[in-house]
Parts: sequence; structure tokens; C-alpha cells
Amino acid sequence: MAEPLTKPASEQHADVIVVGAGPGGSAAAYHLARSGLDVLLLEKTAFPREKVCGDGLTPRATKQLVSMGIDISEEAGWLRNKGLRIIGGGHRLQLDWPELAAYPNYGLVRKRDDFDEQLARAAQKAGARMYERCNVQEPILDRTGRITGVHAKLGEERTPTTFHAPLVVAADGNSTRLSLKMGLHRREDRPMGVAVRTYFTSPRHDDDYLESWLELWDKRGGENKLLPGYGWVFGMGDGTSNVGLGILNSSKAYKELDWREVLKAWCASMPEEWGFTPENMTMPIRGAALPMAFNRQPHYTRGLLLVGDAGGLVNPFNGEGIAYAMESGQIAAEVIVQAQARQTPAQRELAMQRYPKVLKDTYGGYYTMGRVFVKLIGNPKIMKLATERGLTHPMLMRFTLKMLANLTDPTGGDAMDRVINGLTKLAPKA
Repeated sequence: MAEPLTKPASEQHADVIVVGAGPGGSAAAYHLARSGLDVLLLEKTAFPREKVCGDGLTPRATKQLVSMGIDISEEAGWLRNKGLRIIGGGHRLQLDWPELAAYPNYGLVRKRDDFDEQLARAAQKAGARMYERCNVQEPILDRTGRITGVHAKLGEERTPTTFHAPLVVAADGNSTRLSLKMGLHRREDRPMGVAVRTYFTSPRHDDDYLESWLELWDKRGGENKLLPGYGWVFGMGDGTSNVGLGILNSSKAYKELDWREVLKAWCASMPEEWGFTPENMTMPIRGAALPMAFNRQPHYTRGLLLVGDAGGLVNPFNGEGIAYAMESGQIAAEVIVQAQARQTPAQRELAMQRYPKVLKDTYGGYYTMGRVFVKLIGNPKIMKLATERGLTHPMLMRFTLKMLANLTDPTGGDAMDRVINGLTKLAPKA
């Protein structure tokens, strides 16, 4: 491990403050601490704590867990999945995750309360100093408007506390109070999704494929009514299944419907033996926003970096957020470590300006294509046609899986990889 680049800090001072110990914040704190920087990780709740999520992790997220040294064995409580089962248009297609040099060929499932705590504890083990029940209120700004720390309320007594650092990472989720206080508002021209989910005791709990339903049917009242959005069924391996649905704001029904009721209607249409009934529900239905395609920018300004949902990094193709939160946390850490080694404030600032550029180079073209995709599938007729025709062509669907899950080898891949990589390079940066 590298020697610390600065002198040991006081309890309220650090090289970097990370606000939020979700996947993005914990990944950032882990990689910063491993590089020898003094890091404060501030989490508003106490672990374990619940988060609304499908709990299914693709090979992209799995790769990030490996890079953090997390034990992802089945003995440690992780359920592996082989790929994605897609159901729609009267068809059912089971696709294995692709065999790639860059990513493993399996995904994982784990409940978010436990998952997030594992990442936060890994950051602590690497040397980050974590404060739980630390509710960050607003930034501390110098005369030039640059962030130099945060005001927070600490513990159950909500004791007013200040923390100071020359750089702050906002990993505080979609609502990102810190970004708003710094004048960074959500872009209305970027897609937004909503996810609602619950858990049922079910014999389907040990399914080794993630399951995605591209059509949601409400079969109550003797008539089949097509509902907007897509659904999922993920076995948790613990006797329960995570069942949920996602809806995009490109759909006309986005603001009109009660999504908890839509989920109940869809579950009621499922085979009785699966047990997706109210009496088998183990947790209440809860919902969360999915901020997509860089919906808050710039990702770096005046000492503040945005990672994960705070920067709108959810993949618009498939609603996946965890992998991109962790990846952006690692990218942010790498940029900060390099900047800290520069000798003057001007040189350090120049190095920090790389962060949004790296994000745009990494995801910009792909997210632009995702925004087009979101507009298309917001039209029920196009979605219906795509499911009816597309699912009868396994080769096309393998290509689609690689595209939707963003799983290609950057160099030396197959023809599909080269086409997808070429398209993302040609598309304008988001």
C-alpha cells in the first residue's frame, strides 16, 4: 500500500470526504484508502439498512466486487446466476452471460441491506473512517464557492458536526442533497425510471437465471390488459424471490398509475404455485427512482465529484445502477489519487478536470444510444413488435443481451463486440 500523501489528519479532517456508503461511495472510499489517502465515509443511516433494488448483479458488478476483495463464494452467502431468461411475445428465451476476457461469465444475487454493509466494511478494513448515522446537511464553501467540507448532524442526538477536506465525493443517491446545495440540478431531458419491488416466499427462490418479463399483463376481471414497463423475478436463494417492475418516464402512463397497484395486478396473474400472493409477501412493496444517462452534470465542479445515482449513472438500457456506481467510484478514486500527487493547486485542479472526461469517454456514447432506446420502447406498439419478432431470433437476442448489459470485450472481442464498441464510439457523448 502506498504511503499517505499527507500528514495524519484530525478526526474531523481528511484528504477526501465521501458522502453516502452505498455501492458507489464504498467503492470510492475503498480504492482511496487502499492508495493511502485519509478518507471519511459518512453514512446517514446505520447498517444493516434496506434499499429498494432488484438485488440481481450482472457480471459487470461481479467484476467490481472481485476488485474490492469481497468473498463472493456460495459459502459466503452469494447466489450465482448463469444468465438472463427473457419472457415476452409468447416466447421464452434463456441466454447465458457471454464468455469474455474482460468480465466473468456469471452474475450474483444478494439482498441490498447485507450487500451494502459488506462493501462499507471492506472500505473500513482498507482504512476508511466511517461514521454511521451521520446526516450531511450542506456543504462548507470558501470565498470562491469551492467546497471545503460538510456540515452534518451526528448520532441519535443529531449533534451538529463539521468535517473538512479539500475534495468531497457525493455518493448520496438520486436525491443528492449535496449536489443540489452546490447548484447541480437534474436535467429534464434525460430519462428517469421508477422501480417497485417486494419479496415473496416462493419455491422459485433458487432459480439460477435472472428472469425478465418484457410484457406485463393484468388478467383481472376476465380481460387481458397490457401494462407498461418490464418485470423481473430474481430468486434469492433464501426461500424468497424478489419480484418487481420498472417503468420509464418515456411511457405515457409514467405519472398516471399507482405502481404498487400495477405490481400487485401483475403478481396476481402469475401461476398460483409460485406463491406470489399477499399472504406470502415478506416485505412491503417499496419504490425508488432510477436516474439515468448522466442526468446531473457536471460530474466534477469546485472540489465536488458525483458518483453513482448522484450523477445519474444508471444504465438506460436495463436499469442497472450498482455496477456503474462502483465503477464511477473507482474512477473517481483513481483521478483523486493522481491529483493528490501533483505539487500545486493549479496542477491538482487540472488533474481533477479529467474525471468528467473519463466518464464521458467510458459511458457517453453508450448512454446516448440508451436514450434513443428508451424513447423507442416507451411506445407500447414498438415494444410489442420487438418482443414478438426479436425473441424468435436467438442470435439477435444474444447481441441484444450484450448491448443491454454492456458486456463486450473492449479489444480482441468477437464480431458482436466490435459492432457494439464501434456504435458507442460513433454516438455523440451524453
